[in-house]
Amino acid sequence: MTSTGGQDREEEREPVTVTDKRRIDPNTGAVREEAKAAESKAATAEPGASASGAAGSATSGPAAAASEGGSDADVKVAELTADLQRAHADFANYRKRVERDRQAVIDSAKASVVTQLLGVLDDLDRAREHGDLESGPLRSVSDKLTAALEGLGLATFGAEGDDFDPSLHEAVQHDGQDGHPVLAAVLRKGYKLGDRVLRTAMVVVTDGDTAQQEPGTGDAETKSETESE
Repeated sequence: MTSTGGQDREEEREPVTVTDKRRIDPNTGAVREEAKAAESKAATAEPGASASGAAGSATSGPAAAASEGGSDADVKVAELTADLQRAHADFANYRKRVERDRQAVIDSAKASVVTQLLGVLDDLDRAREHGDLESGPLRSVSDKLTAALEGLGLATFGAEGDDFDPSLHEAVQHDGQDGHPVLAAVLRKGYKLGDRVLRTAMVVVTDGDTAQQEPGTGDAETKSETESE
């Protein structure tokens, strides 16, 4: 009975099935057909997945690159704009400086030429005082020369009665001690070219009478003298 029961239990057990999943057949050394079919199926499915991944990368890559490229372009444009503005300001300052220097050279050249002619003007003034410029060709030369120099901006200064200015007048004689100094006589004219003093005027200075008589004082003194007589 015991042996019979053991045999029944062995018959009731399910048979064990062993599946050989090795890709290479150990007996023949060749690739099994099942392995070939699985590899073919996997190869068919992978291109789609790869294409999908590549498409995703291609989509995200250009977008990120475009964003980074746009930011870099804005920064570059701002830098170039700032450089252009600085260059424009530097050029404007350079042009002003060149124009100022050019005008200074022109003014200096004119002043140098006109200064050489001041002696001629002095001679013409002395000739005029002696009546030699009343008529004749010398008067015409004097008038033309004076007009040409005045056209360049030459002007005279220093006249009797003007206030004394040490920056414009050279005093060779000073009469008086206190008071308001004025020009009593002009021995030599002074000349200016624009704002530049070419030659100071040689003058005699005297102190002006700053005291003013009160109204009616002179008449009262005259009347008193008349009555006393």
